[in-house]
Amino acid sequence: MHTGGFATWTRRFEDERERRRVQGDPDWGQGATLHPAVWAGSQRFQVGEDGDGANLIGKADEAGDGDYARAVRLFVAEEQNHARLLARLLAAGHIPTLTGHWSDTVFVRLRRLMGLRLELLVLMIAEVVALRYYRALRDGTDDSLTSDVAGRILSDEQRHVPFHCERLHASMAELPRATRRPVMALWRLLLLAVSLAVAADHGPGLRRLGLGRLRFVAEVVASSGAVVSAVLAPRPDARTGAD
Repeated sequence: MHTGGFATWTRRFEDERERRRVQGDPDWGQGATLHPAVWAGSQRFQVGEDGDGANLIGKADEAGDGDYARAVRLFVAEEQNHARLLARLLAAGHIPTLTGHWSDTVFVRLRRLMGLRLELLVLMIAEVVALRYYRALRDGTDDSLTSDVAGRILSDEQRHVPFHCERLHASMAELPRATRRPVMALWRLLLLAVSLAVAADHGPGLRRLGLGRLRFVAEVVASSGAVVSAVLAPRPDARTGAD
């Protein structure tokens, strides 16, 4: 299958890796102070960002596009850096990391049972939810270190969503035309269900960040329209991130 354009994505990931190297880490020495409910949410998202990505990398290798496989490895490295940044943020607040969380376990098990297309659809649910969470974490606290870390992660996630959209666009094109929109409609229903679960689980922390449960769910679901358009449109180059 032709999935051209991923050499460009590889260069983007490499350019961003160099930019991070030059920029350096946040000033961990300043410490961080957050409400316990916000710390709890950060712990859970740190677990979700952690992992070696071996399953996704293996499926990318099997897809037969070397540029895509290289880009996926760079994507996984960015996710691992997010886990590192969140772990360092937790340490700055003298908060331990978690060894696991039920939500991450469910997502990982679902993804491992599936082929690349379905794995990416499940992964995209986590990415779209993360976009709204990290924006709330960046903007909803007056702790400068937390805002810095959340802003860095958010910037990466804003690139990750269109990256996955481009690969899903090529993959969905293999399906009969009549099935494509129903598949994405089911994806949006699953996104709604996951958003409700996240809102229930993170409700106290979201409120501390100035974002109620219902508003969080509504904004996550509303943002998914751009994802669906990018996956189904002839050219998936519409902006799908959020400032």
